[in-house]
Amino acid sequence: MKKSLLLLNLVFSVSIAFGQIGGDAVYTFLELAQSARVSALGGDLITVYDDDVNLAMSNPATLNPEMHTQLGFNHNFHFGKIQNGYASFGWHKPAWGDLTFHAGMQYVSYGTFDETDIYGTVQGEFKAADYALTIGAGKKLYERLSVGANLKVINSQYAEFDSWGLATDIGAMFYDTASNFIVTLVARNAGVQINNFHQTREALPFDLQLGVSKRLEHLPFRLSVTYHHLNQWNILYDDPELEEDFLFFGEDSTDTSRPGVDNFFRHFVFSGEFLLGANENLRLRVGYNHQRKKELSVTNYRSMAGFSLGFGLKISKFRIDYAHSFYHLAGGINHFSISTNLGAFGNKGIMDQ
Repeated sequence: MKKSLLLLNLVFSVSIAFGQIGGDAVYTFLELAQSARVSALGGDLITVYDDDVNLAMSNPATLNPEMHTQLGFNHNFHFGKIQNGYASFGWHKPAWGDLTFHAGMQYVSYGTFDETDIYGTVQGEFKAADYALTIGAGKKLYERLSVGANLKVINSQYAEFDSWGLATDIGAMFYDTASNFIVTLVARNAGVQINNFHQTREALPFDLQLGVSKRLEHLPFRLSVTYHHLNQWNILYDDPELEEDFLFFGEDSTDTSRPGVDNFFRHFVFSGEFLLGANENLRLRVGYNHQRKKELSVTNYRSMAGFSLGFGLKISKFRIDYAHSFYHLAGGINHFSISTNLGAFGNKGIMDQ
């Protein structure tokens, strides 16, 4: 059974594409993209301020009145039949300091495994899963500044092993509506493991992120750039069998004298979103995650690892989103989302504030 648990941990560490960082913390499922929109834009999106309540899980400073009664459901199909998803709901309360609240549940199911003895004899089955309940609040402090905070209650269950933890996110967002420019700073997953899996208390996957976005003036396009792990400079995967190249997009290079350049770009996620139509009913997206590209590419083989793409389409009262993320030559993952505003159905009780 211990071998099965070890294999489970290895598979999941690969699936989230943070080889060096993922092995240093517990509850790394918290780093998974919560929605198809985020997946399509490279896996990190902290610089958009609109009615998408799913964004509040990674940056509570995005919470705003447009998210009132927004409801979202998201599901991601990972490798090895691993399933994960996120459900969220937003609520604006002017009487409580003009705060906007949200609540969300993140889950990961790894499936059913054979429980064996040291000789490989099957003695039964066990399951493994992760859960995180997130509640948060945000508000506009000044005309161009919004802040917010999340609290996460975390539970991981692997056979008879069980662990609970608490984490928090704190975000601040500065936006200039005149120039459509946004700057965001977010501290994600700062917290503690309350009870351990075994004797050792493990750290949480803390990540300090800085992001900027700019919507172009004469083109319905928004460019976003996120710099993750401000708190940790070296995120290179240390493999003595490989000679690291450093050029952007993973082009071949015989110069291995500048690993710092490669390490620098591994901190970046680049993404772009076309917002088409008078009401932005059609959205086309593309993203590039340089760390994912470098860690999941196969030497001497070209692949689309690190890239992602997707779209969003509004049909009647619903918005449907899809993303495909290229992880490896072995394949990619598909992410689906559907969201709506309950107020659009004319329920006055729900809209009553």
